[in-house]
Amino acid sequence: MYWVKKNNVCVSDNRKAVHAAASRFDLACFAPSRQRNCYRRSNECGARAPIRCSSVVAALVLPCLSLLASCHSQPSVPEPRIEFTRIPPATESGVDKLDVIEGRVIGGNLKLKLVLYAKNGKWWVQPITNEPYTSIRPDATWTNFTHVGTEYAAVLVKLGFHPASSLNELPSRGGNVAAVATAKGSDPGSQISKTLWFSGYEWRIRSDPSNRGGRSLYDVNNAWTDSKGALHLRIKNSSGEWTCAEVTLTRSLGYGTYSFTVHDTSQLEPAAAFAMFTYDYAEAGPNNREMGIEISPWGDRNTANAQFIIQPFYVPENTSRFSVRSGVLTHSFRWEPGRVLFRTSRGTDKESKTGTVAEHEFTSGVPTHGSESVRMTLYVFRAAKEPIQYDNEVVIEKFEFLP
Repeated sequence: MYWVKKNNVCVSDNRKAVHAAASRFDLACFAPSRQRNCYRRSNECGARAPIRCSSVVAALVLPCLSLLASCHSQPSVPEPRIEFTRIPPATESGVDKLDVIEGRVIGGNLKLKLVLYAKNGKWWVQPITNEPYTSIRPDATWTNFTHVGTEYAAVLVKLGFHPASSLNELPSRGGNVAAVATAKGSDPGSQISKTLWFSGYEWRIRSDPSNRGGRSLYDVNNAWTDSKGALHLRIKNSSGEWTCAEVTLTRSLGYGTYSFTVHDTSQLEPAAAFAMFTYDYAEAGPNNREMGIEISPWGDRNTANAQFIIQPFYVPENTSRFSVRSGVLTHSFRWEPGRVLFRTSRGTDKESKTGTVAEHEFTSGVPTHGSESVRMTLYVFRAAKEPIQYDNEVVIEKFEFLP
């Protein structure tokens, strides 16, 4: 038997084809026989060393089977979704009132952003139009302020999405929208957003834990007003755990003068800390527009027990330390674009120069107005040299704001 070359295919003299292999594998075996021999393809016809077909079949089939198995074994990637973990109450009069909304993103990635809406007639972007995005933490959770409404929505979007300030209808999943979630407002009487009235303003009482002071647990029963209208904040031992108090104004006041008339704080233990400050969940940076007055020696009774501060605290120029004595004090700060003037005075007259205990003006690193609100908190400084031993309480006689 001899071989001849015809049209680049080697065939036997009896015209039976021994086809050239596919270019991907460069091997072929077709003619059935008791002992099947395959021949390597060549540009010239001629005898070639035979290769067992069983080896060729294994070389061809096994990789394909392995590829198919790997394709079937790969799970499909689920679409991202959004869950709410805290929903504000439902109300139709939330033009000025702010509350906290929280949740988490499941199956998202770092290229996605979150946009919040509250429904009050239309869907309105939250918390303010010039800061429409809500930061997603590394653990996929998120928190922000929102004006209250009848319903709430969270939209997970890609970089090409441009939020409108208001919508008649929410966008649907697809294109630049990766996920959409909605929720009805919670019961207005629920404990999750319990409030009180003080000095003519509504304040939300904190119930969720925080990292302030190291680790702080809160009890809504640790904040109340008395028959004279004064606000009480308390640190209390409850079943072996120290619980704290915090209240947040339910609206953003912006630039102006904030003042707090506070009864004697000299009785506070060194591990207790009382603060009057601004805070904004929506601020894109790490400092959350935080600035204020803090009363505490931070566990060391031999150091100054008060400070004016803007965050971040580790910048030396951002802190002004001083000491306060017993008696009623008025703490205040005048906030303007690019500057903030802090003052602590004896008695109830915040403008009295003769009664000034301390004063300091910051002109660098001063936050701009956003959707911040003012807060007051009494909490435990966990890293104190002298751990807290007893219940502690602060009484705030009056809060006042002047534009």
